[in-house]
Amino acid sequence: MWNRLRILAVSGLALFTVSASLPPASAHAPRTHHPSGGGLSAVIRYTEYGIPHIVGKDYADLGFGNGWAQAADQVCVLADGFVTLRGERSRWFGPDAAPDGSLSSASKNLASDLYFRGVRDNRTVEKLLRTPAPAGPSRAVKELQRGWAAGYNAWLAQNRITDPGCRGARWVRPVTAVDVAARSYALSVLGGQGRAVDGITAAQPPVGAPDPAPPSPSGAAKAAERLLSAREADMGSNAVAFSGGTTANGRGLLLGNPHYPWEGGRRFWQSQQTIPGKLDVAGGSLLGSATVSIGHNAHIAWSHTVATGVTLDLRQLTLAPDDPTVYLVDGRRHRMTKRSVSVPVAGGGTVARTQWWTRYGPAVTSLGAGLPLPWTGTTAYALDDPNAANLRSGDTALGFSTARTTAGVKEALRRTQGLPWVNTIAADSSGHTFFSQAQVLPRVTDELAERCSTPLGRATFPASGLAVLDGSRGDCATGSDPDAVQPGIFGPGRMPVLENVPYVENSNDSAWLANASAPLTGYGRIFGTVATPRTVRTRGALQDVSAMARGGGLTVASLQHQQFANRVPAGEMAASAVAGACAALPGGTAAGSDGRDVDVSAACPVLRAWDRTATTSSRGALLFDRFWRRAVAVPAGRLWKVPFSPADPVNTPNTLDASAPGVLAALADAVSELRGAGIALDAPLGEHQWVRRGSQRIALSGGTEALGVWNKTEGVWDASAGAYTDVSTGSSYIQAVGWDGGPCPVARTLLTYSQSSNPDSPHFSDQTELFSRGRWVTSRFCEKDILRSPALRVVRVHEGRGRSHH
Repeated sequence: MWNRLRILAVSGLALFTVSASLPPASAHAPRTHHPSGGGLSAVIRYTEYGIPHIVGKDYADLGFGNGWAQAADQVCVLADGFVTLRGERSRWFGPDAAPDGSLSSASKNLASDLYFRGVRDNRTVEKLLRTPAPAGPSRAVKELQRGWAAGYNAWLAQNRITDPGCRGARWVRPVTAVDVAARSYALSVLGGQGRAVDGITAAQPPVGAPDPAPPSPSGAAKAAERLLSAREADMGSNAVAFSGGTTANGRGLLLGNPHYPWEGGRRFWQSQQTIPGKLDVAGGSLLGSATVSIGHNAHIAWSHTVATGVTLDLRQLTLAPDDPTVYLVDGRRHRMTKRSVSVPVAGGGTVARTQWWTRYGPAVTSLGAGLPLPWTGTTAYALDDPNAANLRSGDTALGFSTARTTAGVKEALRRTQGLPWVNTIAADSSGHTFFSQAQVLPRVTDELAERCSTPLGRATFPASGLAVLDGSRGDCATGSDPDAVQPGIFGPGRMPVLENVPYVENSNDSAWLANASAPLTGYGRIFGTVATPRTVRTRGALQDVSAMARGGGLTVASLQHQQFANRVPAGEMAASAVAGACAALPGGTAAGSDGRDVDVSAACPVLRAWDRTATTSSRGALLFDRFWRRAVAVPAGRLWKVPFSPADPVNTPNTLDASAPGVLAALADAVSELRGAGIALDAPLGEHQWVRRGSQRIALSGGTEALGVWNKTEGVWDASAGAYTDVSTGSSYIQAVGWDGGPCPVARTLLTYSQSSNPDSPHFSDQTELFSRGRWVTSRFCEKDILRSPALRVVRVHEGRGRSHH
């Protein structure tokens, strides 16, 4: 049997004669001889946990297999996203319902449809696809997208949907290559136009009514800080790369731990993608992507973390006194472009709206619910998002996928400049480390902000990095860097970069402390802050990885331990002080936030005995969690006796002041809450933090952002059930990668929520169960390991001709 499988797998299309050395990252010209719309095929070999190893003889074939395999696992989630991109959510799901938030911030389907239908009507994506590389996407990426669409469509044509999420749904339709590219576009503008969809689609010139009050600079600064803070985002990540000087064998190590939504269209999906002699990469792809987003090949491994760079700026427009749709630049009149958009809605009929566009971008009347930007008779605001001209992220991913060293990763970033909102952390088999905050950011230098900020911008820019520039002055244009592939953005020479230090690490704070012993400075405010307090998660991570680097002798097993140590830095900082203050309370009572006395005496020994971890068996973790979520509302200046010091940013602030107003009230409220839900104060965390998969409850370790746990698990609290019964966001596609000198990388992976969202799939919860137990999947990257899989299943997929199994 094994010989027959080997013959089928190796000889069928001569697909598996992968050369030992891949070509350089610049070798992306595809060899495509297929007639348009026909003849595509691929071989998909499935191993344990439904992980597909996809092989095509060129980029179009590889894309075909990728689209097919993603549809097989995630057809309903993908189809729902394509409804969004077509601007048809109101038609199928009603205008007032809310989308899942994976492709924009729109609060209702109607706003989402108006925005995406506007993109579609303006043929924005088609124009970007026609832009020659390097400013536009390469032919290789376009072939991957063409193949992906064909593979997705072939799966729809040749299979019956069993997923109850869309079984029999009329909104599940074939897609085009432009639809696939449109998904990439939506992800690219997620931090810019995508963040302001409600404000873009609601923007209308004033008609007769008195002008609303202008936004308060101080209020706007606070709102912008909340809006743009990575601490408030639904995505985050940890990643660390260790150099050969810290490892047991002198080779590099990488641990990637992205924190992404567990439901909806921003999930990862795991695969290996191979074009013999040209490409061989494994990792996680964001759904609908034709490339690997985070992964490894035989020589390098990389991960991303959500960066602090602000990917948009605002232009405050001075309007002509006789027409609020005309704005002035250097005294000259410029008429806004009027775009009429019509959206079909449920029950028939359409809703039509007008959108207004300027030379800077769309007019916008709010940026998030807390930051109104009123359009008055004299003033309006336009949003500048340079990622609206960026369809290059696929080429960046291809550059990483074919790199052989961290220098190759750096070169891919320099050449493609395609990442909108993430940092990159990488390690290679030669022992090098690499960190870069290479983002597509508007070229707002500190000098430009100083010279051109409006009064509103003078408040928002220092607080959050959001620039509000005077749009009436031509000399306030962003200009261009000579090494930038796109006008108006920073070039690679301005990006924060740190190379070949013992470790590089990021947990969603700025680039300043990528290595605590080698702080990065000299970058502009729009990239992030310097010498400011770090989150508890960053502090805990830096404590952990710096100690690991100092200890040396690191292996992949060291990375695996770090992932599931589940240390709670906030607990180490605060639990003893709270337990002591609790024990000293007269009568053992503390007043809750409602003023009522609560007997908290039983909580004191629980907090004292708690092991300061968030494992499923930890007793006291749940009590501290429910207490700490309330306690962090106390201002930091009152919560800690020792304030933040830039000279010791990893260890300050510290020393909890348990006497600060609100601290013991938070404890009283937590005790009341748990008792009211019938939960013992020392209940094991796993009994009250879980996800349901069918009839099964799967216990989860980890904890919320404020606790600082590396293994982030952002639970959804259901008081009536007395538990965290779901996860909104947290650890997702995890990889621990190293090398041992052989031809195959040493890699362990885990897709926490599993490959398929179909409850009827055998891969709906299998990796979630592994995650619960702190277990890993051993990566099968090399040919010999794939063929040895006891779960090996070979599927040949063809366009228009069905599939065959072996």
